[in-house]
Amino acid sequence: MTDAVITTSVDIAACQKIRYEVFTLEQGVSVEDDIDGRDEEALHLLASAGGVAVGTARILFAADAGKIGRVAVLPSHRGTGLGKALILFALEEIAAKGCKSAKLGAQTHAIGFYEALGFEAVGPEFMDAGIPHREMVVQF
Repeated sequence: MTDAVITTSVDIAACQKIRYEVFTLEQGVSVEDDIDGRDEEALHLLASAGGVAVGTARILFAADAGKIGRVAVLPSHRGTGLGKALILFALEEIAAKGCKSAKLGAQTHAIGFYEALGFEAVGPEFMDAGIPHREMVVQF
């Protein structure tokens, strides 16, 4: 089980640093694809362990849905349940805003992870930043 503590955060720089390490350095996603100009309007989640930021996600709200995105966990905390904890925390935040559903674009290798958390894959596979994805949704 993860030893990290998850909170909402206004420290966008800390979130972007984790995303840079995971998306740009590990996965080859360009900074321009990651930094899309929507961070200022998003609700950011930040996971910290021992005072060090180790995971993040963001939520964009539209109508009666929340879109989870930019989910990233540093290698040091993978396999600890932190990814699951981030998604469950995000779902609680989305439900608390009165939304009826949550959605996300999952990298295809992670579809099973999200299905185990109640998400259902919908629509065709699509490319995002050169990586295959599927849209996934969960209803509340």
